[in-house]
Amino acid sequence: QVQLVESGGGLVQAGESLRLSCAASRTIVKMGWYRQTPGRQRDLVATRTISGITDYGDSVKGRFTISRDNAKNTMDLQMDSLVPEDTAIYYCYALYVGKEYWGQGTQVTVSS
Repeated sequence: QVQLVESGGGLVQAGESLRLSCAASRTIVKMGWYRQTPGRQRDLVATRTISGITDYGDSVKGRFTISRDNAKNTMDLQMDSLVPEDTAIYYCYALYVGKEYWGQGTQVTVSS
């Protein structure tokens, strides 16, 4: 079992920055963030493996940065130059022994 605890999120204006954090209860090979808006599927934001391999969704490339502290089992998502289209619930994601785990979700709202 894996527990994921998210923090961060909130309301910001377009052009501002926000940082999300996620803490895992054990060492995870692959962690990341997905986001979801009502009526749509959950989309990739970014993932990062324990070895440092990253993957970003096309809409956030160049604006968002994912980082990890492997010693602390934590992961951060720095979100810069936010736009209203980034408004969504953001979910921390972990892949552990072939099983996916999800955090409870944190709301990010970007006003224009």
